Amino acid sequence: MKKNLTILLFVALQAVLSAQQFTIKGFVKDLQTNGALGYANIRVAETTKGTAANLEGKFELRLNAGNYTLVASFIGYYSDTVSIDLKGNVLDLDFELKKTKIQLSDVVILPGENLAVEILRKAIDKKKARKEILNSYEFEAYTKGTVRTEEDFSATGNNVTLGFDSGDSTELKITGILENQSKGYYKKPGSYKEIILARKQSANFPPYINTVTGGRVIQNFYDDDVNFFGGDLPGPLSDDALNYYYFYIKQIVAMDNDKVFQIHMEPDDPADPGFEGDIFITDSTYDLIKVDLRLNRAANPGGIFDTINVFQQFASYDEIYMPVDYRLFLKANFLGLARIGFELNSVMYDYKINPAIDEDEFSKAIVTVLPDADKKDSLYWFSTQRIPNTSEEDEAYRRIDSLSMVPVSFWDRFEILSTRTYLSDNFAVSAPLDIYHFNRVEGHSLKFGFYVDDYLEQRLYSDLELSYGFSDKKFKTDFSVEYLLGDYRTTSIRVNAYNKLKTLFGASVGYWDLTASLLALLNKEEFNDYYYSKGFDFEIEGEVLPVLTVRTGFKNSTDNSAVNKSNFSFFRKDKSYRVNPPIYETRINAITAGFDLDFRDYIENGYFRRRTSLGHSYILLSGDVTHSSTGLLKSDLDFTTYEMRIRSFIKTFRSASMRVRVYGMYNTGKLPYQFMYALPGNINLLSKQNSFRTLRINEVVGEKVLTLNIEHDFRTELFRFLGIPLLKDWEITVNTFFNAAVSDIGNESSSLLPVEVKTFPHPFYEIGFAIGQGIIPFQLEFAWKLNYRGRNNFVISLNTFAF
Repeated sequence: MKKNLTILLFVALQAVLSAQQFTIKGFVKDLQTNGALGYANIRVAETTKGTAANLEGKFELRLNAGNYTLVASFIGYYSDTVSIDLKGNVLDLDFELKKTKIQLSDVVILPGENLAVEILRKAIDKKKARKEILNSYEFEAYTKGTVRTEEDFSATGNNVTLGFDSGDSTELKITGILENQSKGYYKKPGSYKEIILARKQSANFPPYINTVTGGRVIQNFYDDDVNFFGGDLPGPLSDDALNYYYFYIKQIVAMDNDKVFQIHMEPDDPADPGFEGDIFITDSTYDLIKVDLRLNRAANPGGIFDTINVFQQFASYDEIYMPVDYRLFLKANFLGLARIGFELNSVMYDYKINPAIDEDEFSKAIVTVLPDADKKDSLYWFSTQRIPNTSEEDEAYRRIDSLSMVPVSFWDRFEILSTRTYLSDNFAVSAPLDIYHFNRVEGHSLKFGFYVDDYLEQRLYSDLELSYGFSDKKFKTDFSVEYLLGDYRTTSIRVNAYNKLKTLFGASVGYWDLTASLLALLNKEEFNDYYYSKGFDFEIEGEVLPVLTVRTGFKNSTDNSAVNKSNFSFFRKDKSYRVNPPIYETRINAITAGFDLDFRDYIENGYFRRRTSLGHSYILLSGDVTHSSTGLLKSDLDFTTYEMRIRSFIKTFRSASMRVRVYGMYNTGKLPYQFMYALPGNINLLSKQNSFRTLRINEVVGEKVLTLNIEHDFRTELFRFLGIPLLKDWEITVNTFFNAAVSDIGNESSSLLPVEVKTFPHPFYEIGFAIGQGIIPFQLEFAWKLNYRGRNNFVISLNTFAF
């Protein structure tokens, strides 16, 4: 019996030891120079396991106990092979690789033939064959991102102070680090899913920033197009690459005894956005095995980035080449005032090629962060596959985490140019820009707000705003609270109670309150109109399907007219404000219902579902119904209002795109003036997107409304296509727009109108275009009325987000 027990314990001990995972650490170097071979590949022979070295040539590999043959490879070198019987941690396993020597003269090139073009043609054919046989795959990935600046910064509500000066800023230090481990799935024709198993970041970054550093930004240069900054760029193996790029053989290198062509590529026309640099293609099989490319100046939006470099290597899995790493290096220079760098390093391993993947594995969630992804301890990170930290990264973690422990005072969080000052991560009060405002009804007004954000595990949000107008001598209140339910906060309960001054047709006004105050104080010009309203709203909204959200609620409001109470202005003492128009004074009780249809995929980031288009075309639909009844609801008026919205984004060619917006409103019954819809207009010399440039604010009103806004953003593509000198090199952008509208008011609602209003019973049209430059945050717009001509038949304005 004892003998059997001993045997059983011995077998169990062997099973535990064989399942135990050990760490192999080492260094990959040049045999002759002892120099590091950064990003060298390390593979476990006859398996799909492996990793890549970091920039310093250091690597880590985690394997269960057993016998293994490890192979380190690097283009231009013979591979080095080491056999190991792994029974414990190995901390000094070094590979020494010997250079190969192959001369370009070894290749016979026929007269008049560009051998690089023929090689690319065969590589493109090989890509197509690869695509045919690659039906599905799985992989694991580890990703590390680092942010570099000249000074440390924090994300605790303070300003991000970069502290750049005119001195030498080439040496940027690491001021933020993000890491995550994920597993990815792909299935033809385009199903993709990534699960983030674990993530961590230095103390100055919130976890949601980490989410965007996973597979969504990892490009694959076997794809036809590679997406950067929202635009698709032809890849080196795209079907039209030979018509877009110029290729030539730079040299012949080797990996082991196999020849590899190092081919330089760049766009035929330097004004065309694309890649420039080197790609590596095998001589015998014409597989792409490495890219080392930069985005050219035309693909660099506004010239913000000094460097945009991408590096990727591929390895064979069942004779199909798959990405084994992805490196992205960015260095930005913002008008010579701020310099910042970003590095992304990913390794992909444990591939499974053409496995059977259940369709249920895929959903609208293309990325899901597991609930415990942020709770992984140091033991987990020690046991998972990673890219080893450089000594600089280790030091950065210690420095940043120690800075996060320093107490933060109110004045550390205080910001002059802000609307909120955070007392802690969850609580804030009004900041200087939000405390004071002025209008002709309230006069000088002071406001104090208290705000709760992301409280109770990011479920509770609340605002309380108290204000007082020194001219109308009224005290105003506005309180709202929202609580989110569900694993991904997809259901919300909202309550709003108020007694305040509202902006008439505020949903159509796209300008800041600060802009309104400044225009009034400096030029005695008011573009807003106002009325008093008190009441409450209640609404429940929830996601019932991955693409469908529905809502229902109740509204109560009592509305009264407001009149001018102040004629103050710093200047223009001889001028008077225009009269604030009256409204239809009434009490309304109404029930509401609505829906949103959104077919875009989303990211489940651990707390929320964030919709994403990843630069692809999409369409969004929503609708709302508001019903007021004098009978059941005890309202003053009977009416039912239907609203419909369609928003779409359509990629047209290269980086150009078109946005289409449709709004419709239809009312039956008597609708009070303040509940109608005003066509979005503009103020003098300024304009906004998706608005009517030749109309003024609140100029045209209706209860039966249909609007169409079409804007085509050519970006820099139009002048590049036309080949106009200077304009294409200066990155001049062009945006064209077409707006149309019908607006009318029925007889029942007309009887309630307190003022005379303008409508468009027949379609109104306007067209225009805008000229800008890639890095400058405004455009100069020119717009023309096509009918209903009168004033503002031709308008020149400045379109910018700053107002």
